[in-house]
Amino acid sequence: MKKITELINRIIVFCFLLMVISFLPSFSLAQSQRNDASFAKEVLRYVNEHRDSMGLAPLQMNNVISQAAEIHSSNMAQKVVPFGHDGFDERIGNLLKELSPANAGAENVADGVTSAREAVNLWLHSPGHRRNIEGNFNLTGIGIASSSDGKIYITQIFIHKS
Repeated sequence: MKKITELINRIIVFCFLLMVISFLPSFSLAQSQRNDASFAKEVLRYVNEHRDSMGLAPLQMNNVISQAAEIHSSNMAQKVVPFGHDGFDERIGNLLKELSPANAGAENVADGVTSAREAVNLWLHSPGHRRNIEGNFNLTGIGIASSSDGKIYITQIFIHKS
């Protein structure tokens, strides 16, 4: 009887551990999505603070643009495409059609940063990226993704919608 009780206790503990482990991936995903949304909002805040300091109108977040940015960041994080602007022309072309009337687009990417402030500072110290931040755009989307080793990839897309 003692062996049966011990076996039952082990089975109960094993089942409990399986149940706890089964919740971890969904919790981690939810946590990651929450952090990514917060990270994206911080990027937008710092970009708009800079635009304000230059007398420029703030950019408005757009979900369609954010989806395209998220896909690109995810593709870079998963090594589907190399870090950079692969597919830029197609990505922007599709957005300009979908958001018509829209007539201009640009994109900034960053990797390996640990904060939104760091990403925006890197862009502001690069003439091309700074030109995008200060450009004649009114909509933006920001996508954040992490690679399996935790490296962060950021894509910010800028669109001018008439």
